[in-house]
Amino acid sequence: MVSILSQYCINVSDLDRAIEFWEGVIGIPVQSRTEIPGVKEAVLQSPAGGSRMQLAQHLDHEGRIDMGSALWKLYVNTDDCAALYDRAIAAGCESVSAPSRLDRWPVTMAYIKDHDGYLVEFVEYHEGTPDGVPDPRDFE
Repeated sequence: MVSILSQYCINVSDLDRAIEFWEGVIGIPVQSRTEIPGVKEAVLQSPAGGSRMQLAQHLDHEGRIDMGSALWKLYVNTDDCAALYDRAIAAGCESVSAPSRLDRWPVTMAYIKDHDGYLVEFVEYHEGTPDGVPDPRDFE
């Protein structure tokens, strides 16, 4: 048996604003959009691969998303951590930690919170990505 992480879905308070962030700022394009009773959804995936992300806006819910304590953070691999961090801050996201090169691993990392409060970690690998993880530099 083979299992592969295919897609995950997160709730958002405003689907269009979330798409503007994930597609317009981060650069992960929308692959499809759909509406089902009470919910608007969009699926995004990088042309370079990786898992798909589904954004879902429940139309009967207003205000911030109650995330509880189950979800810690979302990872985004990038070929330029500092530039992506700057774009996110310019788009109105909250800075949690500016880009810094880590001593323990050969990466530069930065953290922001998006408009719904999700913690997003930007990771730039300096010596290639782990096996099975697409390297953004291969698609420049």
